[in-house]
Order: sequence, then structure tokens, then C-alpha cells
Amino acid sequence: MNTVKSKLYITSTPIGNYDDITLRALETLKKVDFVICEEYKEARRLLSHYGIEKELISMNEHNEGEVAEEILTRLTKENLQAALISDCGTPLFSDPGKLLIKLCIQNEIEIIPLPGANSLITALMGAGLNLDRFYFYGWLSPKKEIRSKELNQLRGTREVIAIMETPYRLLRLLEDILNVFGPGIQCVLAYELTSPGELFLRGKISEIFKTAQEKHLKGEFVLLVDNSRRN
Repeated sequence: MNTVKSKLYITSTPIGNYDDITLRALETLKKVDFVICEEYKEARRLLSHYGIEKELISMNEHNEGEVAEEILTRLTKENLQAALISDCGTPLFSDPGKLLIKLCIQNEIEIIPLPGANSLITALMGAGLNLDRFYFYGWLSPKKEIRSKELNQLRGTREVIAIMETPYRLLRLLEDILNVFGPGIQCVLAYELTSPGELFLRGKISEIFKTAQEKHLKGEFVLLVDNSRRN
């Protein structure tokens, strides 16, 4: 089996501002044989903005096992090249694709990561916190009991803690942090990063929660909890 030509490009895309795509990412999206995405709608909108037409294959949390095997077959038997993208930002951070990467490595298909926009790093850059060390937790469980257990365990982590959630659970997350960590814990809410509505709220979680309620915030975000100074 000849896999010399087969390649998988892990391709970072913008998180809110289309100007943030790299020249290398554009070149890659134009030259690959097909693009692996999460949702067709988001991928088509992205590619259309840059005037790129490509075959799309959707791989998400519901079909990753089956689709990853199909993609592997195409890459190996047809000697093709593909780009893996997420709905926005850098793939694989709480997004589908880990199984595909594992299969490609096992079958000696070259993996090429293309750096670019990332909501986590962007949030940390503008946070104004000590970033010598931080803890990326990612997504909490949507189940109340498990979520409560996760948050109470995080209270013992003496670092800046990065948490992500869906837009419609923003207020719920802020309220959970307030209840578990206490109203005085210092946080940074990085909201709608790189978009026209970009907003950084810095201060006590009680103040951030109140502002988020008043402004009816409901958008993409990263929450940074500064537990490094907790007594």
C-alpha cells in the first residue's frame, strides 16, 4: 500500500474574524482533495467567503467512528490529501477528529498541523492574568450532578482555569462558578472574541454575572477562573 502522497492537514480557521485565516491555511484548503468538517453549513459559509469549492465530508460526535474509517480508506487507497477543520478555530480542542488522527498515525499517513486562530490562546492573551501556568479543563458535563462534582474538584486546582461552554449555558455557568467558588473569585469572561461584539469582563464573578445578566449575553466565550490566588 502506497501512502507516500496521502496527507491530513489539521487546519485552523478563524474564530470570528475571517481576516484571521493564515495564507498557509488558504493555500491548503485550495489544494486538498476534500475537506472534513463538523457541520456542512458552517464549512460552506467559510469556504464560500474565500471563493473555495471543495467536496465536504461531515464528521461529528455522532458519526465519527464510521466516518473516520471511510476517510482513512479514501486517504490510503486513493492517495488523497484532506484538510480537517472545525466549525471555527483550531481543530481537536473538544471537537471531533481524535480517532481519525489516531488511525492516520497507525497507518503512517502524514499529519500536518497548521497553527492559527484559537479561542483559548486569544482569551489568555487579553485576560491580564499570570499565564506562567494555567489549566485547560474544557467543557463541563451538562448533567447537574456530574457538573457539580467537576466544579468542586476544580476548586482544588490552584491555577488559572479555562472553561468552555455553549452560548445558551453562559449564565448558568457563571452562576455555578459563583456558588461553588464564592462571589469574590476573580474571573475573566472573554466574549465573542475577534468579532465586532468582542468583550472582556474582568473582576469578581458576582460582578461579571450581574453584567452578563443585564446585557443578556448569549454568544461564544471562554471563561478564565483565577484560582491561583485562592486562600
